Amino acid sequence: MLTETRFGGRRQVVKVSLHQGVTLVPLVDETRRGKMVIPDRKDVSAHAWVLEHLQQMTEWLNAHGALLLRGFNVTDADAFRQVVEATQGTLLNYTHRSTPRKSISAGIYSSTEYPADQHIPQHNEMSYTQNWPTRLFFYCAVKPGDGGQTPLADSKRMYQCLPADLIERFDRHGVMYVRNYGLGLDLSWQDVFQTEEVSEVERYCTENGIQFEWLSEGRLRTRQVCQATIRDKHSGQGIWFNQAHLFHVSSLPPETERELRLEFCEIDLPRNTLFGDGTPIPAADLATIRAAYQQEELVFDWEEGDILIVDNETMSHGRRPFKTPRSIMVAMT
Repeated sequence: MLTETRFGGRRQVVKVSLHQGVTLVPLVDETRRGKMVIPDRKDVSAHAWVLEHLQQMTEWLNAHGALLLRGFNVTDADAFRQVVEATQGTLLNYTHRSTPRKSISAGIYSSTEYPADQHIPQHNEMSYTQNWPTRLFFYCAVKPGDGGQTPLADSKRMYQCLPADLIERFDRHGVMYVRNYGLGLDLSWQDVFQTEEVSEVERYCTENGIQFEWLSEGRLRTRQVCQATIRDKHSGQGIWFNQAHLFHVSSLPPETERELRLEFCEIDLPRNTLFGDGTPIPAADLATIRAAYQQEELVFDWEEGDILIVDNETMSHGRRPFKTPRSIMVAMT
C-alpha cells in the first residue's frame, strides 16, 4: 500500500503496513531503521495495545531498533509508566550517572538537563559502563517550541561504516573512562553514585570493576575500562557501543577545552577518555567517529504524547538544541 506522508519536513511516498489496529510507517525513510506506530482510532490506549500485542511489538523493536508510538492516548507521567510496565521490563534507577536529571517518580526521570542551546552527541545510554539498560523509553509531555529533536543513529551501521583499523584499535584496548569528582566543574560523586557514604561508593566501584582513588579535599578519581563494541544478540553483527567521543575532553567547545587544559593536567581533567592501556585516543579517530554519527543520524520532530521506545544496544540517541518549552521524560529497563 502506498500513501503520501510528511516526515522530517519532506514529502515522500512510503510503504504502509497495517497490523492489529495500527499502521506501521518508516520513522524517516524506508532505507533506514526505525518505525512509527499509529493507531487506526484516536481512543486507543497505548497501555492496552502494548499489553495485547507485546510479542508483535517486541518483534518490531528487534527488527527496527526504535518504535515511535504516535496518536495513542498518553496524557501524563502515570500513563507513560503504565506503557513502560506493560513491556514487562523492570524500571531501573539511574545510578553511576553521567548527566544531571530530575526524578519525576520512581524510575521516571527528566531527560538530560543541559542548557537548551547545547547539542548532546549520539550515544548509547550508559555504554560508558559494563552494565547498561536494554531499552529506553522517552515520553514527550511538552512539545519543544523549536528544535529539541532526539535524533537516533543505527549502531550496527556505525560498526559497518567505521574503518576496520579504527575498530581493531578500540577492540584491542577497550576504552578507559577517567572521571575526577570534587572540582566543582561536573557532577559531584554524591550525585553520580546517589549516596553521601564513602563506603557505598567504594562498594559500588569494587563490585563494578571501577578503580577508585581518594585524593585531597574529598576529591575522587575513578578509572574504568569498558567495551568498545558488542555483538547483536540475534544476528551476531558487530555494534559500535561506547562513549569515547562524548567523554573525551575534545567534545567540549574549543574555548572550554583550552581553558581546562591550561588549568589541569591530562589525568586531572573532570572527565576524559583514553584507550584501555592508558594511551591517548588519536584526534583523527575521534573526528572519524563524530563524522560517522552525523552521517547516520535519523531526525524526527516530537509531537505531544509521543512515546519513543529504543533498543539501547542497537540504536544511539542524542539531542538537538531547542527553544523552550520542552519536557521529555525518560525511563530505562
